[in-house]
Amino acid sequence: MSCDEMLRDYEEETSVSVSSVVPVEERRDKFSSIHSSGFRDLLLKPELLQAIKDRGYEHPSQVQHECIPQAVLSMDVLCQAKSGMGKTAVFVISTLQQIQESINDVVVLVIAHTRELAYQIAHEYQTFSKYLPEIKVAVFFGGLPIKRDEEVLAKNRPNIVVGTPGRLLALVQKKKLTLDNLRYFIVDECDQVLKEIVMRKDVQAIFIRSPCAKQVMMFSATLNKDLRTVCKRFMSDPVEIIIDDESKLTLHGLQQYYIQMEENKKSRKICDLLDLLEFNQVIIFVNSISRCQALTSLLLEQNFPVLTIHRAMEQTERLSRYQQFKDFQKRILVATNLFGRGMDIERVNIIINYDTPEESDTYLHRVGRAGRFGTKGLAITFVSNRSDAEVMNSVQERFEVGIEKMPTQVDVSSYIGTSENA
Repeated sequence: MSCDEMLRDYEEETSVSVSSVVPVEERRDKFSSIHSSGFRDLLLKPELLQAIKDRGYEHPSQVQHECIPQAVLSMDVLCQAKSGMGKTAVFVISTLQQIQESINDVVVLVIAHTRELAYQIAHEYQTFSKYLPEIKVAVFFGGLPIKRDEEVLAKNRPNIVVGTPGRLLALVQKKKLTLDNLRYFIVDECDQVLKEIVMRKDVQAIFIRSPCAKQVMMFSATLNKDLRTVCKRFMSDPVEIIIDDESKLTLHGLQQYYIQMEENKKSRKICDLLDLLEFNQVIIFVNSISRCQALTSLLLEQNFPVLTIHRAMEQTERLSRYQQFKDFQKRILVATNLFGRGMDIERVNIIINYDTPEESDTYLHRVGRAGRFGTKGLAITFVSNRSDAEVMNSVQERFEVGIEKMPTQVDVSSYIGTSENA
């Protein structure tokens, strides 16, 4: 049977057998000593352990503790876990652990829904493979000349390729990116990639051009039952790992508040908060490019050290600004939802929703940029109308979290430092 025959068409409604799902909550007693174990207990390569140590990681997070042992056994993995739990490190570490030194071809393909996320994942691979000099990593995405990507593949063929669906498919169709020896097929933020029909078609077209015998892993913070079924059409008897069920996707150590005010008072309030609060770095989210540009101009006029990132910028400029913020050259970032998923900036401890997000999933991914890596954080949402209030009520109901009105004073120790749940 061919690989495309094994993969059901994305429009089919036929039932799919569902492997058993055991939420981690039901198994927590088995792993009560999770934080007393270290990465050495996962029996990883010495080169990987050294790179992990260099990153300052001492103990695997819950999702890493659950997933990596399954992944290194070449099991297909479908994982849903909260933002900030280190899902990227799961597939980076597990694939690097399995790659054989002598392979001189593309064996790992990682698909991401945005260029920035693809760029970040490639950087993670480079960081964790620093003591594995034979490993070569390349990242391909739209917005830049495809000729450059073709030259990379021809002159310095990588072992690991990270990219966005459209650019990867174009390279595959032109036979510049061949997947004959592919062993690991990974989709990060799979709900975003697969819910869009165009992206899903691209992923499927890439998938059927790769060998049938490969490991498939998919990860996301939010994954409904319908999309879970779609994901499993790409897999063979996957291990499903759910770190807390969907109704409780809260973030430990993150204080969440709202401020109710009229729209015309937001500008003054954001300046007051930036003067009042103590922060390492802060991300301010808005709902449109025009508002992103306008708010950035306002903050620059008030002499705040601010950067902005949005889709209207040239790709090279977006990546340059992302790197500036990651390198702590600026402490304030104004962004659209482009920056709301999967982006790991370790120093960010405050998120401000200048505009309330349009849906509860977006809220979760935005505020998940703070309080990552087991640290505390603060999320503040401006609520200006009935629609905003409805979204916030939906967030509280769906995720079983209480979001209170922001008090006049907030204890600094409640949002700066290490979370007790870390």
